[in-house]
Amino acid sequence: MKATFILAVAAFGLLAAGCQKDLKSTRSFRLPEGNAASGQAAFIALNCFGCHTVDGVDLPKPTAAPENVLALGGGVPRLRTYGDLLTSIIHPNYSLSEAIPVRDRKQMARSPMQGVNDVMTVKQLVDLVTFLQPRYRQLEPIFEMEYQLAP
Repeated sequence: MKATFILAVAAFGLLAAGCQKDLKSTRSFRLPEGNAASGQAAFIALNCFGCHTVDGVDLPKPTAAPENVLALGGGVPRLRTYGDLLTSIIHPNYSLSEAIPVRDRKQMARSPMQGVNDVMTVKQLVDLVTFLQPRYRQLEPIFEMEYQLAP
């Protein structure tokens, strides 16, 4: 009887906790539509080209040392979502680029990307993501073994 009561109280507590709103939830967060041409202009205005190239786009040459230039876009094993790109821009230390070798990522405490949050507008952010996201294309998996279906 006592065990049943304890289980009932625990179940009620879990249900009640599930009903509470998470004040940091992004569930209802929506950004306005962006403009790719304005995103390219923001990319240049914010000096992103200093350390980045963009697949298929003619931009000013990077000013960083070649080993520090990171190509954006092109073929990737996993497509970058809108949220991935937003996070990479506004919180570059959260997830270091997959283009950086794993052994180097493990040694890095911080992303080499300079923060732009104090100088970038929300419009520039939305436009940047709208400019960059279509530049990525998912690579087809490469299989070296052929599988035969059972008869």
